Amino acid sequence: MGPRSVKGLLYDILAVPIEAFGGLAWLGRGRKKTHRKPSGATKRTASAVFVTLALLAVFVPLLSSADATFAGVLSAAMPEIDGAYAVQWIFVFGLVGAATAGALFVLAAPPRPAGEATQNKVLHRIEWALPVGVLTLLFAGFVFAQLVALFGGDAYVLRTSGLTYAEYARGGFWQLSAITVLTLGVIVIALRWGSKETTQDRWWLRGVLTALSLLTLVIVASALSRMWTYQQAYGFTVLRLLVETCELWLGAVYLLMIAAIWKLDQAWLSRAAIGTAMAALLALAVLNPERFIADRNIDRMADGHGIDSAYLSTLSADVLPAVERLPEPVRAAVRGPVRAGIKADSWQEFNFSRMAGR
Repeated sequence: MGPRSVKGLLYDILAVPIEAFGGLAWLGRGRKKTHRKPSGATKRTASAVFVTLALLAVFVPLLSSADATFAGVLSAAMPEIDGAYAVQWIFVFGLVGAATAGALFVLAAPPRPAGEATQNKVLHRIEWALPVGVLTLLFAGFVFAQLVALFGGDAYVLRTSGLTYAEYARGGFWQLSAITVLTLGVIVIALRWGSKETTQDRWWLRGVLTALSLLTLVIVASALSRMWTYQQAYGFTVLRLLVETCELWLGAVYLLMIAAIWKLDQAWLSRAAIGTAMAALLALAVLNPERFIADRNIDRMADGHGIDSAYLSTLSADVLPAVERLPEPVRAAVRGPVRAGIKADSWQEFNFSRMAGR
């Protein structure tokens, strides 16, 4: 089908899932003979409502599971529905239906070659502003619930959710991280295809997308705060530090996104995002993650908390300088396995920490 290029090869492999969206439009066109053609405004409004409902079906369960306070507000305002079960079957139905439509479309009208030029789709204001605006209001409500929990402290969280603040913090980190990534996709789509024909269109894009980006930055800060609180309560690990670094990088990407929104130009954004990712990796290497983790856990021990010596003993020789701060016999329990794991290096594998630890 496509030309002999990486893009063409990937398109040919993924033709059915890619053309699932085209297949849905194709099925819609097939109904013209039996249904009166709706006006353009009606179709745009209907598509905006559909996209809004789809976004709510994804983001409401994620936000509810991320925060017990917000979930309580929603449960008081909405009828009792098994949200997880409903979302599961809506997702399955939509996925199977789209895949079936895509397969039929490929069989009935094979997709055009990957190299063929296509006309850029432009979303009218109602098509993007309604779903993005509703999502912005949803995020505003969530951020308000976060502020209530923050100022209420441990007593408020324990009273409303039955959890300690550390348990509450851990419970929503992964959901908030997923929300951050998904929202980035929503903003990119709106910025890329949103209409910019008039001055009003451009200011609507800037205003709504900036508001959503700022609220998402608050969610990023909430996710980082939750993970830091959880680590202070239960200990630091390399994995937790890595996901915190990823979340910090996403925060930087959102700052870049706000700049792209005001310029109404995202052509440079992918290069800038890659550059910040490389900078984050370099900063992580300079930080020396395992040494940092060991120091933080030893600081917790000095403050009266327990320490997971078994975990520290699985780390590399980078932790040995920090281990010297531990009292005996914990120091020996950690230092012994770490030194036992140090092997002879070739000149290509030379490492200062391993050399010092021998």
